[in-house]
Amino acid sequence: MTDFILSGARMAGHHGPVDIGVAQGHIAAIAPSLPGEARVEAKGGWVFPGYVDAHIHLDKAHILERCDMTQGGLAHAVEETTRAKAAFTTEDVYTRASLVVDAAVSHGTTALRTFVEVDPRVGLRGLDALLALRDARRDQITIQICAFAQEGITNEPETLTLLTRAMEMGADLVGGCPYRDPDPVAHIAHIFDLARRFDCDADFHIDFDLDPANSDLPALIAATEARGWGRRVVAGHASKLSAMAPADVADMAARLRDAGIGVVALPATDLFLMGRDADRLQPRGVAPLSAMAQAGVRCAVASNNILNPFTPYGDANLARMANLFANVAHLSTDDDLRACFDMVADGAAAMIGLPHSLEVGGPATMVLLDAPDPAMAVRTIAPARAGWVRGRQNFERPAVRLHAPQPPR
Repeated sequence: MTDFILSGARMAGHHGPVDIGVAQGHIAAIAPSLPGEARVEAKGGWVFPGYVDAHIHLDKAHILERCDMTQGGLAHAVEETTRAKAAFTTEDVYTRASLVVDAAVSHGTTALRTFVEVDPRVGLRGLDALLALRDARRDQITIQICAFAQEGITNEPETLTLLTRAMEMGADLVGGCPYRDPDPVAHIAHIFDLARRFDCDADFHIDFDLDPANSDLPALIAATEARGWGRRVVAGHASKLSAMAPADVADMAARLRDAGIGVVALPATDLFLMGRDADRLQPRGVAPLSAMAQAGVRCAVASNNILNPFTPYGDANLARMANLFANVAHLSTDDDLRACFDMVADGAAAMIGLPHSLEVGGPATMVLLDAPDPAMAVRTIAPARAGWVRGRQNFERPAVRLHAPQPPR
């Protein structure tokens, strides 16, 4: 006995449209045709377990009106956000983060990893907000929380105490930002010490510039291998890779693959902030994920920031982000675009350690896209038409209705 049937859907592993029967929050059956009266018509749309945003900052979203946007670049973005977050309250962070979660859910995101800054300026106020939000929205979306040291550690030792407290309070993992610390190697070591103590993943903002020299990735690779933390470490941004010669990229890709370190590109932010010193032929500054993935590195594309000095636009739509990356990376074939889709879906889920599949007996967490396949979803930025989390519908986007033109008078 099914609760409802999603009828005429296209999905991975099946050549033609299928019916998906849902009962008690799980997928009860998948077949070309299933009996039942409670039906939702998929009309040939693509069904998958939902988008996964592997790197986003809920705590500092929607703060444009509090910041000076007359300048640009990474240093200015950090400076303005640092100034603004000193005035953050728990209620303020909760309200702004909720706006992003609402948008993400409405665009078909079923899981995300958010960073939350903890340091002497903001204390644990942002964490308090996101812990409450994680609990309040658990029936709509899975939220992972990464306690994050944006401003450094060796220069602000109090941050280490706050990170420890954040993990004790319920953060899921710990993250660091070596390029903001006077001693990047020590910074990396501190983060790994916490990851080992709390047996959690580690996620780093790293190599966020376009100088091919002086990479912090070798130190991250060495620390990962020394601690045996393979497949539990992620490197975000890594825009420096885009400035390296192909042979150097290939060498770094092999080392990252062997160490088990994933790479996340943040195209909206990386394009906005990088390359501002060039007076012509501005570099794209986005990590070359296609080459990295072909070498066996786990890769993902994500939103990063929404409406703040790092990214003064955004709607938490990962279909749009995948399309942006495809443009930047010159992707055009169906195979390329399927791989790009994977970077905001299955691949992103694997990056942050979450199960992500549609199978009989598994949870009925699924999203219906207005596209017949993943490649077309990326090409057209296909809207998400509806979504369910464990069998319960969490959003619906009505189809656009065009009105017939008026006859000439």
